Amino acid sequence: MGNRIGLFYSFNSKKTKQVVEKLKDSLHEFDIQDINIEEADESSLDPFENLIFGSSTWFDGELPNYWDEFLPSLENKNFLGKKLAIFGLGDQKNYSENFCDAIGILADFFEKRGIKLIGRFPIKGFTFDDSKAVRNNEFLGLPIDQENLSDKTVENIEKWSEILKSEFN
Repeated sequence: MGNRIGLFYSFNSKKTKQVVEKLKDSLHEFDIQDINIEEADESSLDPFENLIFGSSTWFDGELPNYWDEFLPSLENKNFLGKKLAIFGLGDQKNYSENFCDAIGILADFFEKRGIKLIGRFPIKGFTFDDSKAVRNNEFLGLPIDQENLSDKTVENIEKWSEILKSEFN
């Protein structure tokens, strides 16, 4: 069960789906099951001890509404023994004051419920004013900026995948 991963994201988000495909290529040695977050419920997380969540940041640092609908069902769930990695999409130029906030919002929610957060990523190479995704001078997950840093997406996914390979085991 150690190499099995539940990968939760919106199947309707084109950019997130592109990141997922690249991520799955980099993590090919794992048994990854895609789960549409828009159709997920509390029990969707149960079969996995390893989780990856992907989300864009909407508007002024908000989660997309499907996360707002899903998270309340998990308020009292215990995640002890589970590991979570998060990637988020954002725009560091046009939304510099809340770049990839979705990563931080999700991390805070799940850490409060006992999950082990893995997959921190260096902030070097990113230029932004503020982000809920940053703690102790590093991202709590992988930030993806397809608008301004698309040339770094594959390289960053590969770097993050190497981090995940060691931390998921």
